[in-house]
Amino acid sequence: MDLMEVMQKRRSIRKYTGENIPEDKLDKVLQAALLAPTSMNRRPCEFYAVTDRETLRALSAAKRAGAAMLANAAAAIVVTADSELADTWIEDSSIALTYMHLMAVDQGLGSCWIQMHLRQSADGNDAEDNVRKILSLPDKYRIVGILSLGIPAQDRPKQELDDLEYTRIHRIR
Repeated sequence: MDLMEVMQKRRSIRKYTGENIPEDKLDKVLQAALLAPTSMNRRPCEFYAVTDRETLRALSAAKRAGAAMLANAAAAIVVTADSELADTWIEDSSIALTYMHLMAVDQGLGSCWIQMHLRQSADGNDAEDNVRKILSLPDKYRIVGILSLGIPAQDRPKQELDDLEYTRIHRIR
């Protein structure tokens, strides 16, 4: 699959079969995270690969809505960034999440980006604080998002190039 095909096939997958992810596929997704560029090569991001079912269930309740699929995911990768190391922690984390999202497709895995930054739990607590407590992280570590991973239990059609909104492109020559 070439890169354009990977990008066309990348869809948010929220339903998983429950099967474990082969370790080599999870490793590839994590390698993609480490390959992601960061501003001034500061590398503020750290990645927590979670396969423990109890921790996945706890993470699924870290925010009000949109994280429930973590309870049935085979794995999750929590992307944290040291906000004292780089003021570009949001951008750096987002690029890493995107790289992992694309690698998941390449590996035949389903994935979904779960936003944590600027989100709250059902009881009104900050979602980032909830994740920091679950993983016992210091406050300086910020969490843009979590990538859920699993063997897809749903098939979503790829995005067709003919269906793209080309009117959103503006060329200035």
